[in-house]
Amino acid sequence: MDFKEIKELMAEFNESPMRELEIETDGFHIHLSKNENTFKPQGVLPQAPQAETPSPKVEEASEQAQAASYIKAPMVGSIYLQPAPEKEAYVSVGTKVHKGDVVCIIEAMKMMTEIKSEVDGIITKVLVTNEELVEFDQPLFEVQEG
Repeated sequence: MDFKEIKELMAEFNESPMRELEIETDGFHIHLSKNENTFKPQGVLPQAPQAETPSPKVEEASEQAQAASYIKAPMVGSIYLQPAPEKEAYVSVGTKVHKGDVVCIIEAMKMMTEIKSEVDGIITKVLVTNEELVEFDQPLFEVQEG
C-alpha cells in the first residue's frame, strides 16, 4: 500500500462505525483503533520500566487523573445523549451529576436503557457523539469526582 491508499483507508475507517481494524499482507501491517485501550500484538514485548523519580508535574497530573473517573457503557448499542432530537442533552461539559442521575440512553435490540451516573461529580469530557455505536465498558463521560 502506498501513502495515499493508507490515508484513504484511515479516512474511511474514521467515518465507519468500526472500532478496530487490522490488516496484514506480505510485508505490510496496519492496526487502527478508536478504542481508548487497545490490544498489544503478541510479538511485541513490553519494555522494562526505567527507574526514574517522577517530577512534581507528573505527580500532580497523576493525582488529578486519580480523582477523575469514567461513566462507562454497560452494554453494546447506539447511544443517545438527549431524550429527543429537539431537546437538550442530558449532560454536557460542566454539568454537575449525582449518583443515579440519567446521563444518556443506550438502545440495544429496540430496548431503550437509561444509563445513570454511579458517582457524584462534574462532567469534564463527553467522549462519544450522539447516535454513535458504543461497545461494552467503553468510557462515555469523564467525571471529576467531588
